[in-house]
Amino acid sequence: MARRRQPPAGRRTFLKGVLGLGVGALTGTAAYGYAYERHRIGVTRADLAVPQLPPTLAGLRIALVTDVHRSEIVDRPLVERAVDLALDAAPDLVVLGGDFVSWADRRYVDDVAEALGRLWAPHGVFAVLGNHDDERAMPAALARNGITVLRDARARVVVNGGPLDLIGLRYWTRDREALARLARGAAPGTILLAHDPRRLSDAAGIGIPLVLSGHTHGGQVLIPGFGAIAARRFPVVYGAGHEKRTVIFVSRGIGTVYVPLRFNCPPEVAVLTLGPDEPPAGAGTGRGTPEARRT
Repeated sequence: MARRRQPPAGRRTFLKGVLGLGVGALTGTAAYGYAYERHRIGVTRADLAVPQLPPTLAGLRIALVTDVHRSEIVDRPLVERAVDLALDAAPDLVVLGGDFVSWADRRYVDDVAEALGRLWAPHGVFAVLGNHDDERAMPAALARNGITVLRDARARVVVNGGPLDLIGLRYWTRDREALARLARGAAPGTILLAHDPRRLSDAAGIGIPLVLSGHTHGGQVLIPGFGAIAARRFPVVYGAGHEKRTVIFVSRGIGTVYVPLRFNCPPEVAVLTLGPDEPPAGAGTGRGTPEARRT
């Protein structure tokens, strides 16, 4: 049997060095993402140009808080900081995008609902559920803390004398006709609250002008030169995008799941200001961009 040739001693030393550097870099990245970046929450401010926005809604400021994932690896202080940041922004409306706990863990349901119960805005605090939330305990806890939960439902608020309709879609509702029924007769200023940004196509198909989502965590770990693996699955991974005449904003969210780290993808509270301008010309979807302005 022929012996496998070994690289020269110098090359072996070089390869070991490269491997060691690679392992060291990965270890350092994981340590940074675990100890620092997943706690580095900030405010992302973005101006959204919404097609055919009624004049009464121009300048409306919405705080989007999503994917809290309260759990053993996401503690109460992080949630409290998110609430403080949202309150400091003095929004007109607060939207909660789902996944309040991880894996429907009831140990944290009341805790996270109480923390989020401090949120307040003149036009209310509205929530949808995510795929990690159960359909009984979580909505009941949020409701006890003054938060309106929309489960395949529509609610109307009056802003500057004009109507704004909020449609909240369950994560498990995938039928476009179900969404179409909810949107029938809705005001021109309608916002779809959908945990999963893949509902963008459904919203665009029936002409809903604005979608607010989470679910992706912005990819949670973004590898330089490669990006987020989640980019292959979602029309927009984070930030603003559009399809046809429907605009979407996807938040990176607050917490983490699967692995307790973030890299190149810090947590955020998104503060969105609506404007009447048209979206970029042309059909199709737009990849989300990083924060417009981060404070």
